[in-house]
Amino acid sequence: MLDIKGKVEAIYVAPKAGALMEIKEMVNAVENGGLQGDRYLKKTGYWSGIDECQLTLIEGETLDEISQQTGLRINSGEHRRNLITRGIRLYELRGQKFSVGEAILTFDRPRPPCSYIQSLTEAGMTKALTGTKGGICARILRSGKIRTNDVIQIVQDVS
Repeated sequence: MLDIKGKVEAIYVAPKAGALMEIKEMVNAVENGGLQGDRYLKKTGYWSGIDECQLTLIEGETLDEISQQTGLRINSGEHRRNLITRGIRLYELRGQKFSVGEAILTFDRPRPPCSYIQSLTEAGMTKALTGTKGGICARILRSGKIRTNDVIQIVQDVS
Protein backbone atom coordinates (compact mmCIF):
# COMPACT_ATOMS: atom_id res chain seq x y z
CA MET A 1 0.00 0.00 0.00
CA LEU A 2 1.22 3.47 -0.84
CA ASP A 3 0.89 6.35 1.58
CA ILE A 4 -1.85 8.22 -0.27
CA LYS A 5 -4.74 7.94 2.17
CA GLY A 6 -8.06 9.54 2.82
CA LYS A 7 -11.36 8.60 4.35
CA VAL A 8 -15.04 8.34 3.53
CA GLU A 9 -16.84 11.28 5.08
CA ALA A 10 -20.35 10.50 3.85
CA ILE A 11 -22.21 8.01 1.66
CA TYR A 12 -25.19 8.84 -0.56
CA VAL A 13 -27.46 6.82 -2.83
CA ALA A 14 -30.63 7.67 -4.74
CA PRO A 15 -33.14 4.89 -5.47
CA LYS A 16 -34.09 6.25 -8.92
CA ALA A 17 -33.44 9.12 -11.33
CA GLY A 18 -34.31 12.47 -9.81
CA ALA A 19 -34.91 11.09 -6.31
CA LEU A 20 -33.35 12.90 -3.37
CA MET A 21 -29.99 11.53 -2.31
CA GLU A 22 -30.24 9.46 0.88
CA ILE A 23 -27.38 9.43 3.37
CA LYS A 24 -26.22 5.99 4.56
CA GLU A 25 -23.78 4.80 7.21
CA MET A 26 -22.93 1.68 5.18
CA VAL A 27 -23.48 0.45 1.65
CA ASN A 28 -22.56 -2.67 -0.29
CA ALA A 29 -20.47 -2.10 -3.41
CA VAL A 30 -21.28 -4.72 -6.06
CA GLU A 31 -18.49 -5.84 -8.40
CA ASN A 32 -18.97 -4.51 -11.95
CA GLY A 33 -22.30 -3.02 -10.88
CA GLY A 34 -22.69 -0.18 -8.41
CA LEU A 35 -23.93 0.47 -4.91
CA GLN A 36 -26.88 -1.46 -3.49
CA GLY A 37 -29.84 0.85 -3.27
CA ASP A 38 -28.48 3.25 -5.88
CA ARG A 39 -30.13 4.16 -9.17
CA TYR A 40 -27.21 3.09 -11.35
CA LEU A 41 -27.02 -0.46 -9.99
CA LYS A 42 -30.78 -0.65 -10.58
CA LYS A 43 -30.34 0.85 -14.08
CA THR A 44 -32.86 3.58 -13.23
CA GLY A 45 -30.47 6.55 -13.23
CA TYR A 46 -30.89 9.53 -15.55
CA TRP A 47 -27.74 8.47 -17.46
CA SER A 48 -28.39 4.69 -17.35
CA GLY A 49 -27.36 3.09 -20.61
CA ILE A 50 -25.78 6.34 -21.82
CA ASP A 51 -23.01 7.58 -19.53
CA GLU A 52 -23.30 5.89 -16.18
CA CYS A 53 -20.76 5.47 -13.41
CA GLN A 54 -20.71 2.51 -11.05
CA LEU A 55 -19.61 4.74 -8.18
CA THR A 56 -18.89 8.47 -7.93
CA LEU A 57 -16.61 10.26 -5.47
CA ILE A 58 -16.15 13.95 -4.67
CA GLU A 59 -13.76 15.69 -2.29
CA GLY A 60 -15.24 17.16 0.88
CA GLU A 61 -12.69 19.96 0.67
CA THR A 62 -14.14 20.93 -2.73
CA LEU A 63 -17.66 20.97 -1.31
CA ASP A 64 -16.47 23.22 1.54
CA GLU A 65 -14.95 25.62 -0.99
CA ILE A 66 -18.08 25.67 -3.16
CA SER A 67 -20.30 26.30 -0.15
CA GLN A 68 -18.11 29.15 1.12
CA GLN A 69 -17.64 30.81 -2.27
CA THR A 70 -21.15 30.46 -3.70
CA GLY A 71 -23.56 29.87 -0.84
CA LEU A 72 -25.05 26.93 -2.75
CA ARG A 73 -26.70 24.20 -0.68
CA ILE A 74 -24.34 21.32 -1.39
CA ASN A 75 -23.93 19.48 1.89
CA SER A 76 -26.99 17.20 1.78
CA GLY A 77 -26.28 15.25 -1.39
CA GLU A 78 -27.10 18.01 -3.87
CA HIS A 79 -23.78 17.21 -5.58
CA ARG A 80 -25.36 13.88 -6.68
CA ARG A 81 -22.15 11.90 -5.93
CA ASN A 82 -22.04 8.68 -3.89
CA LEU A 83 -19.03 9.18 -1.65
CA ILE A 84 -17.70 12.36 -0.09
CA THR A 85 -14.02 11.91 0.69
CA ARG A 86 -11.69 13.82 2.97
CA GLY A 87 -7.89 14.00 2.95
CA ILE A 88 -7.23 12.58 -0.52
CA ARG A 89 -6.86 14.23 -3.91
CA LEU A 90 -9.06 12.06 -6.12
CA TYR A 91 -7.17 12.83 -9.34
CA GLU A 92 -4.06 11.29 -7.72
CA LEU A 93 -5.92 7.98 -8.03
CA ARG A 94 -5.78 8.13 -11.85
CA GLY A 95 -4.38 4.82 -13.15
CA GLN A 96 -4.58 3.27 -9.69
CA LYS A 97 -6.51 0.56 -7.91
CA PHE A 98 -7.61 1.57 -4.44
CA SER A 99 -9.51 0.19 -1.50
CA VAL A 100 -12.47 1.87 0.11
CA GLY A 101 -13.43 -0.18 3.12
CA GLU A 102 -13.73 -3.79 1.92
CA ALA A 103 -14.26 -2.85 -1.75
CA ILE A 104 -11.55 -2.52 -4.39
CA LEU A 105 -12.07 0.18 -7.00
CA THR A 106 -10.21 1.66 -9.93
CA PHE A 107 -10.26 5.21 -11.27
CA ASP A 108 -12.51 5.27 -14.33
CA ARG A 109 -12.78 8.90 -15.46
CA PRO A 110 -13.57 12.43 -14.34
CA ARG A 111 -17.24 13.11 -13.56
CA PRO A 112 -18.06 16.58 -14.83
CA PRO A 113 -21.47 18.01 -14.00
CA CYS A 114 -24.34 18.28 -16.44
CA SER A 115 -27.28 20.63 -16.68
CA TYR A 116 -29.53 17.89 -15.27
CA ILE A 117 -27.91 18.28 -11.84
CA GLN A 118 -28.88 21.94 -11.82
CA SER A 119 -32.48 21.11 -12.75
CA LEU A 120 -32.65 18.99 -9.56
CA THR A 121 -30.94 21.50 -7.28
CA GLU A 122 -30.47 25.21 -7.87
CA ALA A 123 -29.04 27.71 -10.34
CA GLY A 124 -25.25 27.77 -10.32
CA MET A 125 -24.72 24.10 -9.39
CA THR A 126 -23.41 23.01 -12.80
CA LYS A 127 -20.91 25.89 -12.91
CA ALA A 128 -19.80 25.25 -9.32
CA LEU A 129 -18.92 21.61 -10.11
CA THR A 130 -17.08 22.35 -13.38
CA GLY A 131 -13.57 21.05 -14.02
CA THR A 132 -11.97 18.84 -11.41
CA LYS A 133 -14.55 19.96 -8.84
CA GLY A 134 -17.12 17.46 -10.18
CA GLY A 135 -15.30 14.46 -8.76
CA ILE A 136 -14.55 11.11 -10.40
CA CYS A 137 -16.16 7.87 -11.51
CA ALA A 138 -14.77 4.57 -10.27
CA ARG A 139 -15.35 0.98 -11.33
CA ILE A 140 -15.88 -1.67 -8.67
CA LEU A 141 -13.35 -4.48 -9.09
CA ARG A 142 -14.22 -6.38 -5.91
CA SER A 143 -17.45 -6.27 -3.91
CA GLY A 144 -17.44 -5.22 -0.29
CA LYS A 145 -18.96 -3.05 2.39
CA ILE A 146 -18.15 0.66 2.48
CA ARG A 147 -18.79 2.54 5.71
CA THR A 148 -18.53 6.13 6.86
CA ASN A 149 -14.95 6.78 8.10
CA ASP A 150 -13.48 3.87 6.09
CA VAL A 151 -9.94 4.45 4.85
CA ILE A 152 -9.27 5.05 1.16
CA GLN A 153 -5.82 3.95 -0.01
CA ILE A 154 -3.99 2.77 -3.09
CA VAL A 155 -3.42 -0.99 -3.28
CA GLN A 156 -0.59 -2.68 -5.15
CA ASP A 157 -1.91 -6.21 -5.54
CA VAL A 158 -5.53 -7.14 -6.05
CA SER A 159 -5.94 -10.88 -5.62
